[in-house]
Amino acid sequence: MKETVIDAHNLSKIYDEKTIPVYALNNVHLHIQRGEFTAIKGPSGSGKTTLLNMIGGLDNPSGGFVEINDTNITALKGNRLIDFRLNNIGFVFQSYNLIPVLTAKENIEFIMLLQNRPKEEREKRVAELLKQIGMEDKVDKRPVELSGGQQQRVAVARALAPKPQFILADEPTANLDSIAAENLLDVMLKLNKEENITFVFSTHDQRVINRARRVITLEDGKIVADTAPTKIEHLLYEK
Repeated sequence: MKETVIDAHNLSKIYDEKTIPVYALNNVHLHIQRGEFTAIKGPSGSGKTTLLNMIGGLDNPSGGFVEINDTNITALKGNRLIDFRLNNIGFVFQSYNLIPVLTAKENIEFIMLLQNRPKEEREKRVAELLKQIGMEDKVDKRPVELSGGQQQRVAVARALAPKPQFILADEPTANLDSIAAENLLDVMLKLNKEENITFVFSTHDQRVINRARRVITLEDGKIVADTAPTKIEHLLYEK
């Protein structure tokens, strides 16, 4: 049996509860297994980013809870939640969020420094990741010296550095041109296939949706569809 890494139970997020309630999420159930390459799609305001923030422990639900490998992260507070996120969840954002004064190597290494990993382990992991994302020659470049696509690759490597349970990617291709987006998705799909890394995307991008092995559709804070694209569809996009 496949291992379930994310269990979202009856998740709701309600705003203006004292007046007219607005549901950003409405009683959502979601289970993600290890090794999935899943896209969450829907129109603006459908709840995609809210759902990712709940799964990642960046926001608290109004109702329900999230379990990561049987740990109820909704019940974690303060430093316990920060430490759990640091060691178990990788984040990739559309704005890259790299530290401007650090090189590509230093940005990738940053989370491992927070974890107090030994220098030898950090350097070995960074070298592995730079090779995987095809940027061995950019090791000493700062973000301003990199293209948008290269910066997002570094952001992916940084998220992967501490070997998290899964990667949450919120609109990771939104600020990229077509070629950079395709290249980034190829890298992420390769990591998923070869290392069984779990990716969950929030996206409007049809290129992400086309590559996903599972597509979850949100509307008005509810899951209205949960499908797996056909093998024929994947043959059109996988290399």
